[in-house]
Amino acid sequence: MTADDSFGRLDDDDYPAYTMGRAAEMLGTTQAFLRALGKARLITPLRSEGGHRRYSRYQLRIAARARELVDQGTPIEAACRIIILEDQLEEAQRINAEYHRAAEPMDPSSAA
Repeated sequence: MTADDSFGRLDDDDYPAYTMGRAAEMLGTTQAFLRALGKARLITPLRSEGGHRRYSRYQLRIAARARELVDQGTPIEAACRIIILEDQLEEAQRINAEYHRAAEPMDPSSAA
């Protein structure tokens, strides 16, 4: 990947742009916390060619939500489960809305 290719991916939420140290610094947490999220399978960082963990912005948002719950006193395992359930609920609501839109009768006045 060239430098030009990398710059084109800066807006990609899934691009693993952040090292573990930088991610922990941005979240105001420890690297051990990020490793614990990986162990709980909440987030799975990609690995660089050298084997170092790399995080995307999307993963950092998930980690920030986990930190918020843990800071409120929720055990990390429970926080991970809550986030997974929140994500599943959001996806189910999105699918449900799509079904409702597809099931709506077409307005005859707009079918011209």
